[in-house]
Amino acid sequence: MAEEKRKTVRLDDPQALRAYAHPLRLSLIGMLRRNGPMTATQCAAVLSENVPNCSFHLRQLAKYGLAERVPGADGRERPWRATATDTSWGDDSDDPEVRAATDALNAAILAQYVRRAEAYLAVRAEETQEWRRAAGFGDRMIYVTADELISLEERIEELFAPYADRAARAEGSRAVTVVQLSIPTPETGAP
Repeated sequence: MAEEKRKTVRLDDPQALRAYAHPLRLSLIGMLRRNGPMTATQCAAVLSENVPNCSFHLRQLAKYGLAERVPGADGRERPWRATATDTSWGDDSDDPEVRAATDALNAAILAQYVRRAEAYLAVRAEETQEWRRAAGFGDRMIYVTADELISLEERIEELFAPYADRAARAEGSRAVTVVQLSIPTPETGAP
């Protein structure tokens, strides 16, 4: 989305969380956020899907406040746009139904990122040396309290903020997905 200010849609309802966890819906919202308004036909062409399927899933996203119709260039065009730049949800609910729904959403998002990483690895050799050096994988073991981890994640978000504005991007910049996983790790070294 080419908006100046970032906006977040917060999902707390288990039904909305499960609805958002659909792989095609995650792809549609991501595409609308990157490209701006698109019709179901345009979405279907990019995602190699059929139009009725994309139209159905866009309507489902609208049902939960994640997408909306916008005026088209002519009376026939019916584009959709994402309602926000970001979606958030809590992972700290005591409600078992909410926890199950957030776990399903987190698993769907993780699977999507794994697919993206595998797709990048398949074409990595075609990238310039500059981009091969800049992009990649890594990890680091740190020792923090829960409060320190929250603070660290907030500071990371602050570092990302200046790069989120599409209108102010530097020449030669590309869309880059940065995946952040904060996962407590057993001290035994077991996976």
